[in-house]
Amino acid sequence: MQKQAVIYNGEVGIAIPVDNRLRFIAVRFHVIDLDNLLFDTMPEIRRAIAYHLAATARGTLVLAN
Repeated sequence: MQKQAVIYNGEVGIAIPVDNRLRFIAVRFHVIDLDNLLFDTMPEIRRAIAYHLAATARGTLVLAN
């Protein structure tokens, strides 16, 4: 696995391989809540971004620790 740009309506982050998973590093403030989270696939990262942005727009974002 290699480092990959994560593009969702413009570049929003970087996916860094870590132990067969992908660590999301946010480069745009509107997805900073997802920074450093681990995902299994690029599509999973994109779904998380889509959910996060939609929830933020609706005002229903709930962050879990």
